[in-house]
Amino acid sequence: MPTARESLLDAALAALSGRPWPGVRMVDVAVAARVSRQTLYNEFGSKDGLARALVRREVDRYLAGVRHALAGPPPGEPGERLAAVADWTARTARHNPLVRAALTGCWGERLPRPPRASAGPNPGPYVPAQRRADGPLPSPSELVAQIRDLAAAALAPGRPPEEVQRMAGVCEIAVRLALSCVVAPVGEQETGRLVRRALRAGGGL
Repeated sequence: MPTARESLLDAALAALSGRPWPGVRMVDVAVAARVSRQTLYNEFGSKDGLARALVRREVDRYLAGVRHALAGPPPGEPGERLAAVADWTARTARHNPLVRAALTGCWGERLPRPPRASAGPNPGPYVPAQRRADGPLPSPSELVAQIRDLAAAALAPGRPPEEVQRMAGVCEIAVRLALSCVVAPVGEQETGRLVRRALRAGGGL
């Protein structure tokens, strides 16, 4: 059974699908989640706090999908795993406007735009949303760096530092190629195919 927090975030996401964020009322979110307005304010403090937590949750779900894509196929096929990350990125951004906005920085008037992270220690992608929701969001470049570092760690365990550094550079190129397909969409699974071709042309991993 979902917690009150998850029910409120689900209700806010559902409300956002039908109207722009400025038109989403806290009272309607509370009613849809079947909790009191006081519970809503206790959880998030304000509408801005709700927006931060909502975007943070969607970004964390996206990053969980990145980690899942990096977990397979077998370790000997890093190119296939990067292609899977690219396809996941394009697919998620196509269907989730909050993730697309977080990745590209293009929020528009319909979406909440929580403040982005200021310079300082990066909390990393491993801290649960509940513990990070009150903090600012990473910028698109910081989010790309998180994805790059996740990929490099998954694809180059135990390798020499220079090999890890080279792998990180390849991973960043693959991620940025995927983001180009978010901005200029291609067909289903085409993002992964583009990444495979780019890796082959560049000598692979």
